[in-house]
Amino acid sequence: QVQMVESGGGLVQAGGSLRLSCVVSGRTGRTFSSRTMGWFRQAPGKEREFVASITWSGGSTNYADSVKGRFTISRDNGENAVYLQMNSLKPEDTAVYYCNDRRDLGPGGFADYWGQGTQVTVSS
Repeated sequence: QVQMVESGGGLVQAGGSLRLSCVVSGRTGRTFSSRTMGWFRQAPGKEREFVASITWSGGSTNYADSVKGRFTISRDNGENAVYLQMNSLKPEDTAVYYCNDRRDLGPGGFADYWGQGTQVTVSS
């Protein structure tokens, strides 16, 4: 089974930086045609929202408008890990951050796997 372990969250002042890590281990019994990994976040009282993503093979990235120019997503294929470098943090970035692993199954759809979440708190 797939296990995703997140780390790197914490408390920082506005303008500071944090680097989140997500390491994936194990495997399922199903094959997939492509894979996209990314980060989502959820603040208290709000819906979970997309932050950033990266394709596993090509490394193409996508970012939410709210984090463009401040956050950078990357991956290490050998370590089966994805990272989120967060700079110029703002209080509105405060949320629980979740790692997402989406595997394309072709005509059969896709499968989503999620990490346990790591808390990021930005103080003013």
